[in-house]
Amino acid sequence: MKFLPISLLILALATATSFAYDPSPLQDFCVAINDPKVFVNGKFCKDPKQVTADDFLFKGFRYPGNTVNPLGSKVTPAFVDQLPGLNTLGISMARIDFAPGGLNPPHTHPRGSEILVVAEGTLLVGFVTSNQLNNTFFTKVLYKGDVFVFPIGLIHFQLNIGKTPALAFAALSSQNPGVITIANSVFRSKPPISADVLTKAFQVDKKVVDYLQVQFWYDNN
Repeated sequence: MKFLPISLLILALATATSFAYDPSPLQDFCVAINDPKVFVNGKFCKDPKQVTADDFLFKGFRYPGNTVNPLGSKVTPAFVDQLPGLNTLGISMARIDFAPGGLNPPHTHPRGSEILVVAEGTLLVGFVTSNQLNNTFFTKVLYKGDVFVFPIGLIHFQLNIGKTPALAFAALSSQNPGVITIANSVFRSKPPISADVLTKAFQVDKKVVDYLQVQFWYDNN
């Protein structure tokens, strides 16, 4: 029986490893390369002898994103597709620019949790829990320097409630956390979801669904 705690510890560590969303690195780094002929769960590794410092550099956060759009916001991702050196490291970032009143609309990241810090401005943020927890809504007003966490897979948003532009940076726990924007996914799917399904799901008249499905749903990513 004295070996039981050690056995449980080993089991816990093994379980935690098996539940990781991104593969763990088996070498110092695995700079991503794209092969359009082959699809794998992740990215192939560049020959380490051909790796340079540029593979670990992303300059896309230097400049504000264009917020002149229907949402008044722009997300600039630094995921593995933009920064190959992230491959197998299980992390990524994003810059989010907001015009006054700009919204980063309700969305989820299916493969990563998010931690967000406000660099400028005032943001109203929130997330909704799963059905299991009665769709509880957690929300806060964030000011410059404030940090907020959005758990993996939960619907969340950020809204600039200030009269000046706002800026935030997000870190995510995956090299490719994915983004599912709720309105776009439901009303702009290709091919479209049956109006009969959406009418019953949202308990509205079919004319409302028809109207929503022909709208232009902007993607700010």
